Amino acid sequence: MPDYAPQFYDPLDTRNITSVICRELEAQPLIPLVPETPRFDGSGLYAIYYASEAESLYAPLVPHDIPVYVGQSLSHNSATGVAISGRTPLWSRVRGHARSIEGGGLRLTEFAVRLLRMPDVHADLGENGLRVNYQPVWNAILRGFGSNEQGSSTRQSARSKWDTVHQGRNRSYGDSTHDRDKLIEEARRHISTRIAQLGDVPWR
Repeated sequence: MPDYAPQFYDPLDTRNITSVICRELEAQPLIPLVPETPRFDGSGLYAIYYASEAESLYAPLVPHDIPVYVGQSLSHNSATGVAISGRTPLWSRVRGHARSIEGGGLRLTEFAVRLLRMPDVHADLGENGLRVNYQPVWNAILRGFGSNEQGSSTRQSARSKWDTVHQGRNRSYGDSTHDRDKLIEEARRHISTRIAQLGDVPWR
């Protein structure tokens, strides 16, 4: 018999916990990203999906169940540990994203979301796992979707890549430094690559 050693498995290894969290998120129902989503308490993890064929840039993602954006909402400030104000951080965060999508000239009815309430530490692991393994196009290429305009310094910043491609959000910008056509082509190539590498996602 050739040399043999049993496989080592640690169920509490960070990679294993991350896979469990991401698998659980993807087991949640895909619900429409519409204003009528009932208000709920709690913080946690979310993933936003394109769910139509109208936008040729994002339509290839649909059959593969790959999100366009992932994130988390926290129950406590990560720097101070102080509890945030308000009881609905996850609901509020996603509602803000819905307004951004509409503001960017996209049809909100063509998007959907998965939501999972969970402790901050686990939401952080889940978000990292989703970002690293899927590299969602709005996280990795068309950055700036999740940003908030917070004052004069932000208003003087250059238009984000997301806002260059999807113009119309009600905010001010400094100089525009990105080429829209080049960004769209970069995003298209990125999406093709992520689809081709879907088999590398450990929990799928």
